[in-house]
Amino acid sequence: MAEMSLWSADLARLGAEIARTEPFTDLYHIDVADGHFAPALLFFPDLVAVCRRSTAKPLHVHLMASDVILEAQIRQFADAGADAISIHAENQNLEVCLDLIGSLGLVAGIVLQVQTPVAAAGAVLDRIGLLTLLGTRIGVKGQALDAQAADRLREARALIAKRMTPGPIVLCADGGIRENTVPDLAKAGARTVVMGSLAFASENLAERMAWIHAQPVERGLA
Repeated sequence: MAEMSLWSADLARLGAEIARTEPFTDLYHIDVADGHFAPALLFFPDLVAVCRRSTAKPLHVHLMASDVILEAQIRQFADAGADAISIHAENQNLEVCLDLIGSLGLVAGIVLQVQTPVAAAGAVLDRIGLLTLLGTRIGVKGQALDAQAADRLREARALIAKRMTPGPIVLCADGGIRENTVPDLAKAGARTVVMGSLAFASENLAERMAWIHAQPVERGLA
């Protein structure tokens, strides 16, 4: 699978960028940050509503928001047209907010920062359909992939395999996605990678996405 991050699109031509990439992506990734939980200020509900009107592909909102506003933000982005909302394992009201996402009819997901143990996802695996592991610090573009990223994906894949409840969980890799890192991340178990400039800056998008979709994903444990 391929997940394109609209943070890397030409935001002055957002509708045209979505039209250009829609034939090649499986879903769109929308980073939302409040300037507190993460250092950036990214996307807002009205802009997500514009994305919703521009594509039929699923919209995956990665919500980087402080606990005090998290529930309100979930409701706002659900109203704006999100299909899935992932929140951070580091949020204190994690389980309440995962239940809220599910009650709104959306796919719930959690995101782990690079410093958060993979085991932190264990207690909520029965509530989610997406598990995203960050390979770089949140809110900052252009970082190199953390050296432990592939090992953390393998650990997450094993954790998913041990759960007792049925239903698929899509394991995602986000951050440090480059031509030289994608094969190792896929082999480690990433079902989808969050592509930024690797997609939007590609000189031949069709060729690039064919390469992405052809990556062998290790599925033996999950």
